[in-house]
Amino acid sequence: MDLFDYMRENDMEKESPLAARLRPTTLDEIVGQEHILGKDKLLYRAIKADKISSIILYGPPGTGKTTIAKVIANTTSAEFKQINATVAGKKDMEDVIDQAKDVRGMYGKKTILFIDEIHRFNKGQQDFLLPFVEDGTIVLIGATTENPYFEVNGALISRSVIFELHPLSKENIKDLLKKAVYDRERGMGSYNAEITDEALEFLADISDGDARHALNAIELGIMTTDRGNDGKILIDLKVAEECIQKRAMKYDKDGDNHYDTISAFIKSMRGSDADAALYYLARMLSAEEDIKFIARRIMICASEDVGNADPMALVVATNASLAVERIGMPEARIILAQAVSYVATAPKSNASYEAIDKAMSEVKRSGNLPIPPHLQDAHYKSAGKLGHGLGYKYSHDYPNDYCKQQYLPYELNGTEFYSPKGNGYEVKIKEHIARIKREASEED
Repeated sequence: MDLFDYMRENDMEKESPLAARLRPTTLDEIVGQEHILGKDKLLYRAIKADKISSIILYGPPGTGKTTIAKVIANTTSAEFKQINATVAGKKDMEDVIDQAKDVRGMYGKKTILFIDEIHRFNKGQQDFLLPFVEDGTIVLIGATTENPYFEVNGALISRSVIFELHPLSKENIKDLLKKAVYDRERGMGSYNAEITDEALEFLADISDGDARHALNAIELGIMTTDRGNDGKILIDLKVAEECIQKRAMKYDKDGDNHYDTISAFIKSMRGSDADAALYYLARMLSAEEDIKFIARRIMICASEDVGNADPMALVVATNASLAVERIGMPEARIILAQAVSYVATAPKSNASYEAIDKAMSEVKRSGNLPIPPHLQDAHYKSAGKLGHGLGYKYSHDYPNDYCKQQYLPYELNGTEFYSPKGNGYEVKIKEHIARIKREASEED
């Protein structure tokens, strides 16, 4: 390194974003991810022992994927190379592979290749890496925000250990924010700033486990807020709202307001008020409620409150749930809105919900009553000697693909659990069942 390189690196370190300056350099500095970095966990032990095999780090933004890779770079005796799949091409990978072969041949050292955003590589680019991972030329560390089972080649998956990172807890984020504000060496302590408990709580909550998001907000707040008469920069709730462009909402994800809002949301869909349901959806999205949680509630409502009055409601809700997991916010709001408006305006029936509750109550009351012999399994040798399957009528041999025979246990003969109502498709169900039973009686 010459003088100019040294000065340039020094300046970049001083001017680098707060999130970069606070990035941990050792395992013990990493906040959160105890489920994979606890001292008794595989990844922690592998890093400490410098025995890393190919791994894929999977998790939301700001949870520490790059941080873990940097810590490995600081602790390993191997060569460490890093590329970003959003800008790197095959030539970049070929250069790394050539260097790795030289290092291995000349010094007997392995090379660790960290590929950020590995899901951005196409199949061909991922296939290129495979033989070099296979023969040990490189140890691969891939980082991705997307589910690797969908986005990374199966061959690479099978040769790697996948570690899923979780969003940081509110307490983790609060610890990082306090370090950012008060640490004089790597944080912004020299700015003489203070943060109120209210602002700290708000930023920790609204960042939703994304450390980078929280640190960028606090850096912006400190850099753009005027000093008070006492010479200090005060980060209060108002400043926090402005620097993250979110208004503090009365919505505690673990408190009463959470349950009140989701209750109003469900009851609005059940009550066929699409406008109200969309309003409560908007409130939950603005408070950054988990979109998967919202999607689950829509699916339940589609079955419990719409049911067979419109069987497509469950299809729409289920596909919406799958779509929001793949797409994420902000576009997921459109998919959720479509599902909500469909379920809210669909004809309603809770007949299926009532039917299973009645059936469960009967089972609890009467236990396991004997199954009629003609319905019992007859696909094994000597079943006929026990009378199993004898006398069973195959429905498709009869008009309307229906014939009268005993299906319920004899003790429950004539019991009804499912009673289709007079809404939507259940009207057709009711008419169909009545017709085929009537015509079967006429045949008799």
